[in-house]
This record gives sequence, C-alpha cells and structure tokens, in this order.
Amino acid sequence: MNLDFDLIILGGGPAGLSAGLYGSRARLNSLVIERLKYGGQTATTGELENYPGSIENCTGPSLSERMKEQAKSFNVKFAKDEVLGIDVSGDIKIVKCKKEEYHTKTVIIATGADPRMAGFKGEAEYRGRGVSYCATCDADFFTDLDVALIGGGDSALTEALYITKFVNKLFIIHRRDKFRGVKSLQEKVFANPKIEVVWNSVPVEITGDEIVEGLKVKNKLTNEERIIDVNGVFVFVGLEPASEIFRGYIDMDERGYILTDEEMRTNVPGVFAAGDVRKKTLRQVITAAADGAIAATAAGKYITDNF
Repeated sequence: MNLDFDLIILGGGPAGLSAGLYGSRARLNSLVIERLKYGGQTATTGELENYPGSIENCTGPSLSERMKEQAKSFNVKFAKDEVLGIDVSGDIKIVKCKKEEYHTKTVIIATGADPRMAGFKGEAEYRGRGVSYCATCDADFFTDLDVALIGGGDSALTEALYITKFVNKLFIIHRRDKFRGVKSLQEKVFANPKIEVVWNSVPVEITGDEIVEGLKVKNKLTNEERIIDVNGVFVFVGLEPASEIFRGYIDMDERGYILTDEEMRTNVPGVFAAGDVRKKTLRQVITAAADGAIAATAAGKYITDNF
C-alpha cells in the first residue's frame, strides 16, 4: 500500500466511514485506520430504530457493515492498525501507528468514545467475568440468569431492552428517581415484565468468588445497603473520549472532548474531528455520520486552498 494520502481518517465508526465515503467521492485518496471493529460503538448496539431509513429489525452491526461496504465501493482504503501518535507540525501530517507510518495532507480524528467505568468496588476485577459494557457482545452468556444494569440514559435503556431477550430478570440500578432516556424507551422498559427498577440507588460492590454472584447497592435516600443476587452486571453510565494521544497537539475541553468549529476544524490547520470524540450536544449515529461528511468536505476545501 502507498502510504501517502490526501486524507487519513482515524477511526472506523459512523463518523469515520462517512468521512471516507465523502472523501473518496470527492476524489481524495482516503484511508480509514481502525484498530478494532468497524462501526465503533454502533457495532455493539442491538436494535437501531432511530437512524432514518433503518429497516425493521435493523441492528448496529448490520448498519456498520453496510456503511463499510459502501465506502469500499468508492475505493476508500482500510488499514487495521493502532495509532500511537501524530505529528501535525508541518503541511504534511504524519500518523504513527504500530505497523506503519503514514503521510497525509489532512487528518480527521474520529476515534470516538469508550464506555466509562462506574467506579464501584470489584468493577475492574470482574470485567470479563460477569461485568460487561457491551450487551450485543455478552448478553447471550447470561441466558436465563438474573443480571443488573447500571444507568438510566438512552443507551442504558436501549441495551436493557436487548438484554431482556436473553435473561430471566434484569434489575436496572439508577441513582435518580426518574430516567434521562427518551419517553418512548421508558415506556417500553416499564412495560417489560422482566425488568425491575431500583430507584435512587448506586452500586457499591460486586460479591462473588471467581465470578459475579451478587451486587451490593446503596439507597441514596436511606443509606440502606442490600445485596441483589445476580450473575452479571452491565454498565452504561456514559462515555470517555478516546483522545488522550492527541493531548498537547489538539485543543480539548476539560473532559477531553476535541473542540471544533461548525466545519469540524480543530485549532490545527488541516486537522479535523468528527463524531463522539468532539464536543457536541448529541452523540448519535446520525450526528456522527453528519460530522464525518462535513469534515471530509472541509478537508477537500483545505487541500484545494493549500496544495
């Protein structure tokens, strides 16, 4: 593979795949670098009912695969590699990866965001042994068992409904007295006989030997603690931007989200950001795809003006 490009996109989620599609359609020699699954967080989502044009029973993995195939049909190049750092000091940017070093006129950072840990005792120790951050990946391991889920936003409620397809009973542990998720999801959750909501409560500690056998929770109003017998705990309490390797080069807010203007431009000329990694009000597949299209279009204009 020729390692010199017009546009390199870091991340193969909806933002990155959309950017690749728009870049290649504009005749930019474009490369998408992804270290894990194409589709990002979308690839770990069960049902996907809020993306316009989604067919019945559309899933995150199926949409991700269609996005990748469409980008590939327009000659987007793909590389399975891990980005270790970037040098954006010159007109030609250098992307340093484990396998190769790539050169490019423009960069779009679309590295997304990773699941945030809730921070209770035993969470890290039992990760992969009963604690999970991906319902699509792991829900079937808990078929006919009782599990808990931490969270109350859109993602948490969406994944809760998916998990109930497999488990015997699902306890949703939420620190408030009402959910933050959209009303349509709340209605489905409240109507599901497998779900029991534990309000005003926070997780304290995992109990068990080699595997999860229970979750100790604390009621924030009464300070009462109790152990709920479960064999698994799913955590959906938000995201952390995957931006640490760009710190010191690209301006970010206090949480690590990359700052951009409306054309996805960062503080560095020729470097753009798109999707969940940038500061924005709504993190959804549709907004990520829009970000990618805007960033690629802006990158093309930058190349025209500067090369």
